[in-house]
Amino acid sequence: MDGALSGIEVLEFSEYIAGPFAGMLLGDLGAHVIKIEPPDGEPWRHASPFIPNESRNFISLNRGKRSLPLDLTRPEAREIVYRLLEHTDVVIVNARPDVGAKLGIDYETLSAKKPNLVYCDNTAFGRTGPDRRRPGFDLIAQAVTGLMASEAKLEDGLPLRVQSTAVADFATGLAMAWGICAALYHRERTGRGQIVESTLLATTMAFQTMVLTQVEAIDQGPRKDFLDALDRLRGQGAPFDEIIEEYRRLRSPWRERDPFYRAYQASDGVITVACLSRRLRIRLLDALGLDDPRFDPDFDPDSADFEALDADLTERVRGVLRRRTVADWLRTFDRAGVPAAPVKLPDELLSDEQVLANDLVVELEHSLAGPVKMVGPILNMSATPPAASRASPTLGEDTEEILARLGYAPNQIRRLIDEGVTR
Repeated sequence: MDGALSGIEVLEFSEYIAGPFAGMLLGDLGAHVIKIEPPDGEPWRHASPFIPNESRNFISLNRGKRSLPLDLTRPEAREIVYRLLEHTDVVIVNARPDVGAKLGIDYETLSAKKPNLVYCDNTAFGRTGPDRRRPGFDLIAQAVTGLMASEAKLEDGLPLRVQSTAVADFATGLAMAWGICAALYHRERTGRGQIVESTLLATTMAFQTMVLTQVEAIDQGPRKDFLDALDRLRGQGAPFDEIIEEYRRLRSPWRERDPFYRAYQASDGVITVACLSRRLRIRLLDALGLDDPRFDPDFDPDSADFEALDADLTERVRGVLRRRTVADWLRTFDRAGVPAAPVKLPDELLSDEQVLANDLVVELEHSLAGPVKMVGPILNMSATPPAASRASPTLGEDTEEILARLGYAPNQIRRLIDEGVTR
């Protein structure tokens, strides 16, 4: 069965995470994706490789693609790109705004040759503004958008990044795929192509929309107080941990030790509870046989020490949950309608019963590495189901096939390889 994007041809000029993830998502939807990379391979191939030119990082982000290495500084390589463009619907570029023009793959150049082209241009900071030429990675996006600071995780007084995943990169990859699909729908209706601009800056800000929404009536004063204090502290050379403490005191709108929304130790593992509403919190207390004065009709919130109440309730919940196993508590909470889950490690998920029941793991055959298990398509679609069509390509695995399809003779392909134009 064909995917939703069957027949769509994609040229991907990207490295690392955001662009490759977007290309892989389009490939899962049925698009034919050709990855253009330097003759020695994109850098992610060489991040902790287990065999030459192959790493777990690269394999995890490039399934379903064809590899065509090209030295884009050479006119012969650019000619190959322009031939490919005749059959291309989508171009993905993940670089600083000046890089595309230097290599002849910028929107202005390619759209002049293919007016109905959908061109996705991903940068760290955007195509305009004082930071437009700055390079940026996930860590940079976390820093400039306040995400690192708001996490309030410190080491030696300095902020730590969100360490579990490259949240800015992966989120931006999703945004890129979303924008490309919308642009393809627009082209279907109008026949016109366009440029889709995504940035690490915008996506990482969007993921903090609750923090970055200011209601003037209630936020203007506290925000000014904090910014004034921030200027004063920085002028005094205050260390970062003091600044974060001031942020928590003046600006932070949440309580960090909410006993109803956190992890607890059971007798044989760790369990989380997530009760955000009054109704769910009462259910949790009833299931545990506990009370909280905040649910008393006569409770006076203006005279209460919420931090002390949170700390007291947290200790009492801890004492109860330690008495039984995670499985026991899950059965209790399921009966009571309390949102809860065990804390698992990533390595457990490839054999997890719920994960497997939803077909979230695929096994592919890599031409060098052999069998590869990985997270499969993230959507289900009844009429055009996504599919993981093939493992990531080895470097130059598809060069001869692609060039032959463009009309290059075998001797021409050999010359291009020998001269380092391709591989």
